[in-house]
Amino acid sequence: MSGWHIGIIGGSGLYDVEGIEDGRWVTVASPWGQPSDAIFTGRVGHVAVSFLPRHGRGHRISPEAIDARANIDALKRLGVTDVLAVSSVGSLVEDRPPGSFTVVDQFIDRTKGRVSSFFGMGCVAHVSMADPVCPRLSALVADAAGEETTRGGTYLAMEGPQFSTRAESHLYRQWGACVIGMTAMPEAKLAREAELPYALVGMVTDYDCWREGEAAVDVAQVIAQLSANAVKARAMVMRLLRSLPAERTASPIDTCLDSAIITAKSARDPALVAKLDAIAGRALGSS
Repeated sequence: MSGWHIGIIGGSGLYDVEGIEDGRWVTVASPWGQPSDAIFTGRVGHVAVSFLPRHGRGHRISPEAIDARANIDALKRLGVTDVLAVSSVGSLVEDRPPGSFTVVDQFIDRTKGRVSSFFGMGCVAHVSMADPVCPRLSALVADAAGEETTRGGTYLAMEGPQFSTRAESHLYRQWGACVIGMTAMPEAKLAREAELPYALVGMVTDYDCWREGEAAVDVAQVIAQLSANAVKARAMVMRLLRSLPAERTASPIDTCLDSAIITAKSARDPALVAKLDAIAGRALGSS
């Protein structure tokens, strides 16, 4: 067992976390590209914390342009053990109104053209995504989130940056999706490949455009809800960090690559293996 190092990926509206002790911005170089921003690293009590604004400070990066590989790799290089993603979402169901939070437990990936794996030609791996979030971390987050929080629900990841058509919104409701956003994929897949337990809180800013007789969602409506959501999200994060036990028990996700890498050691591409040093060095060195 060892201590916690929580990586927090902040979405629209959550560009900082107050209360981190001895905090400083750290620039992390990644062989996979440019992370969204520097990472604010410090502690809250006995818990190490690293905060990364997903869209960059000032919200300068569009959802489809986020380099999720570089972001996850940078957090892993800093020693992060678990990842909490906080994302603004639209609601696809009546009982998850603006201002409510959803602790997601499933995803439908409708993104396209985004690089979704660290692995590929020269080193192939197939991680399980049947249960895409960490149930332990998700439960701790739900406890910290408090009222107006729903445990469980499916997140529909769309490409963006445009909002849905009404036909799409109705279709996603038929599929059983509860919330919709633009950034959780491939982020959740890459966190799993990096052996990082992952949890996601969706902060509802609006009802998507499925409600008849109402104006379609627009940026002004979203921004109006963002500030209130961000205040609640910061409080949730601090409650979570202060509630974590001193010792972090191991998770099966910590070693999920042990049963995922299929390429024989003799056939692996040395250049790709070198890039995978932070993400998969443990598994590649032992297999």
